[in-house]
Amino acid sequence: MPPKKPAAAPLPFHESVMHQVRSIPRGEVRSYAQVALYAGRPGGARGVGRELKLLPGTRTQVPWWRVIRSDGTLAPPVAHEQARRLRLEGVTVSERGQVFRVALKDREDG
Repeated sequence: MPPKKPAAAPLPFHESVMHQVRSIPRGEVRSYAQVALYAGRPGGARGVGRELKLLPGTRTQVPWWRVIRSDGTLAPPVAHEQARRLRLEGVTVSERGQVFRVALKDREDG
């Protein structure tokens, strides 16, 4: 019997978060808690926030603006820029920074 291949090492949290955020489709949002869960760290919403805060400004290719609070609100201090980018993708955001049309939903692919 051939030797078994070693199991692939899990991705570091940072890489897993970036992968999850990049996979959010245009025009949809996920909560920090959902991203943490999908990244393999249930309860790690604050960690997701810290990872996204480390991104190099607004010019990054990671669509950080698609990650919002569980209650549907945007997080300061970037809420204005986040709302602008979400609106460009067709997401309805109130003047108070509340996401309406796009529901926070679980991934359908598992």
